[in-house]
Amino acid sequence: MSLKAVCRRVVDNFLAVVTVPLAAAALFAAARLGPEELAVRLRDARPVHLFLAAFLPAAAATVYLLLRPRAVYLVDYACFRTGSNCRVPFSTFLEHAKQVPTLNERSIRFMTKLLERSGLGEETCLPPAHHYIPTYKYCTLDAARGEVDMVVFGAIDDLFAKTGVSPADIDIVVVNCSLFCPTPSFVDMIINRYGMRPDIRNVHLAGMGCSAGLVSVGLARNLLQVAPKGTRALVVSTETITPNYYVGSERAMLLPNCLFRIGGAAALLSNSPDKARFRLRHVVRTLTGAQDSAYTCVFQEEDERGNVGINLSKDLMTIAGNALKANITAIGPLVLPASEQLLFALSFIARKVLSGRFRPYIPDFRTAFEHFCIHAGGRAVIDELQRSLGLSDEQVEASRMALHRFGNTSSSSLWYELAYIEAKGRMRKGDRVWMIGFGSGFKCNSAAWECIEPAASAEGPWATSIHRYPVDIPDVLKH
Repeated sequence: MSLKAVCRRVVDNFLAVVTVPLAAAALFAAARLGPEELAVRLRDARPVHLFLAAFLPAAAATVYLLLRPRAVYLVDYACFRTGSNCRVPFSTFLEHAKQVPTLNERSIRFMTKLLERSGLGEETCLPPAHHYIPTYKYCTLDAARGEVDMVVFGAIDDLFAKTGVSPADIDIVVVNCSLFCPTPSFVDMIINRYGMRPDIRNVHLAGMGCSAGLVSVGLARNLLQVAPKGTRALVVSTETITPNYYVGSERAMLLPNCLFRIGGAAALLSNSPDKARFRLRHVVRTLTGAQDSAYTCVFQEEDERGNVGINLSKDLMTIAGNALKANITAIGPLVLPASEQLLFALSFIARKVLSGRFRPYIPDFRTAFEHFCIHAGGRAVIDELQRSLGLSDEQVEASRMALHRFGNTSSSSLWYELAYIEAKGRMRKGDRVWMIGFGSGFKCNSAAWECIEPAASAEGPWATSIHRYPVDIPDVLKH
């Protein structure tokens, strides 16, 4: 064992290193005194000393038990399974785009370059309205409601079937969908569809971007803190694609058309460990200044031959990096071992003393988590986080494969990634998972989970395709 590993063990187990010798010394001293001498000393002790010796530990334990947050658990989750009839290969997507009068040849070339570099595969899906020509004429309110019926109710039906929980047993409903806010709301549609109780508490979060899934988890956790034990919360995360097909000529706004795909997830949380599969350890939310749109950070270059080059603005990576740093600073003390916290603190002090001439230390989060679910917002985001956190290809495999198979499913992408890890049989009891979500704002939200019981089978969104993954994803996909 190397000296570095020995130092890590000592620092991470500092309390044990200090406590064990002290306890051994106390037992040795007591043994030397003998039982008669100990009895004499106890008789000579003042009553106040005996009272404090018994009362203070009991009082401290009572205060800790009363003030500590109530544990919240994930009973199970389900992701919407896209059907082959909704599949949109690149050729189909581009053929439909060519039918839009406002999209000229230059825009089509740009979208082609985007798709080739996106990391998406040929099996990603779009809602039924996007399969008509011209697409924008069929993206109606009724079509959007049809997508909700298919995605949201499909995921919830799977969840109820997996858990055996009756809709009447749900006490809280939290839904997040950023760009589609109909009347009646999503939660009203769900409550009416499943005949849930009239006194159910419900919230619909809108306009919060791709990281809203973890915001919903955090909100449900807070509501479960003050609810009676055994309370159940249904959390639904989705993004309705139908009404959001951009037909303008501003190429930066064409990025969502190319990346976003149909998807949704439903999760059942509870403040009771009964039949739970994961325990929610922490939820951390950070915000680093408002931006009009993350997609305006894309810029294009065109050479003299008319070839369009795709690049990500450094501003986007800077904004994402600042959001990630803020989240790391917040969640690090909660999850990292003492050795990593000590190195981070020493690095921080050195930078302050040396006026920033000392390189900041990025904690090794691989010591705190076995699995990582990074929002599949795009290839560049996954690449940057892999580099920043020093993760291996296997540790970001779930994110890359979810992007390839399902595309950017917005706030539900993290659940597709968790399903990938479980479908591959990599989850073990006691394993820790870090979910990292990025969204407009610019937000970086994260959640830490601990596995109680891995999935018994690979049933779920990957049931028909997990045997083909992982696949090699080239930097540029040529047809």
